[in-house]
Amino acid sequence: MSNAYTRAGVDVEAGDRAVELMRSAVKSTLGPQALGGLGGFAGLWDASALKGYAQPLLVTSTDGVGTKLAIAQALDIHDTVGFDLVGMVIDDIAVTGAEPLFMTDYIATGKVHPARVAAVVSGIAAACRATGTALIGGETAEHPGIMMPDEYDIAGAGVGVVERSALLGPARVRQGDAVLGLASSGLHSNGYSLVRAVVDDLGWAWDRPVAEFGRTLGEELLEPTRLYTRSVLELARRLGPDLRALAHVTGGGLAANLSRVLPAALGAVVSRAAWPVGPVFQVLHAAGHVAWPDLERSLNLGLGMVAVVAPAAVPQAQSVLAAAGEQVAVIGRVANLADVHAEAADRSAQAADLTTGAKGVAGGTVLLIDNYHG
Repeated sequence: MSNAYTRAGVDVEAGDRAVELMRSAVKSTLGPQALGGLGGFAGLWDASALKGYAQPLLVTSTDGVGTKLAIAQALDIHDTVGFDLVGMVIDDIAVTGAEPLFMTDYIATGKVHPARVAAVVSGIAAACRATGTALIGGETAEHPGIMMPDEYDIAGAGVGVVERSALLGPARVRQGDAVLGLASSGLHSNGYSLVRAVVDDLGWAWDRPVAEFGRTLGEELLEPTRLYTRSVLELARRLGPDLRALAHVTGGGLAANLSRVLPAALGAVVSRAAWPVGPVFQVLHAAGHVAWPDLERSLNLGLGMVAVVAPAAVPQAQSVLAAAGEQVAVIGRVANLADVHAEAADRSAQAADLTTGAKGVAGGTVLLIDNYHG
């Protein structure tokens, strides 16, 4: 039967070799709460620590890394997209104020190349260690005839926990709160369909040196997603109720994601001039002839996480985040809707400058003002 399965395009032995190659990386993420071992039907987690919570809320998220994978596959570099996967999943959990507990991954591929699969998982494991997340399970599936032999896709799901009284979000946000932006490491893992289209139009190769980057195009575009989990959870511990909300700047850009964590009765005025836009975004704008409104609806444009804090807590928040290694800037303020729309009228704002709600959330309104700078 195994020979027939192999003739059908599925190599069970290659899958087994991949598991052996990733074993030590996965083991490095596990603490005493993780039970069982690699290769079980399901991951096990000892939840007895949750007895110490008054009202624990389990928080879950699932995501992938999109078409950034096409660049990783073209360059045969695979660990960085594994790292990206954790950033997309675990930082989404952290914006609620939740501590990450564990994660599982899924890799689908046309043909199992054990070293390649192990490289992806090594990147996942490295980011799990960095965020304090146990990688307790996963699956590698071979899909001959559905995917080309060198193609693969990855996805992950994570679980965290937060005390209900410490849950961050729109219910905490108040008029007058400050909006802080945390610098990104580059493109992170969103907008790559647009980026790849721009690169294709320019006719640039992935190994093309780009002076503005100080490295090749491919190296810049595969820069791993910055992980904010430990920084923002330390901010939550230090500020308590003065930390109102967090927004992970992913698909849709800054305005759409900030809108999701504001109550419908409030809005935020954010100055585009409050932080520097990095070289990768400047090059896409100038060389690719892509308008800023199109970029800001797809890319993070230099900010990967946003924190809404009480105005009196801004100096402490800046200090905590700087000590955690973050570059942080005060980028705006929370205001009532009438004031937001009045400022929009005074500035003759265009439709592209205003965002209300996103991804099915009837959130607040975000007004982007001023111009970006390098």
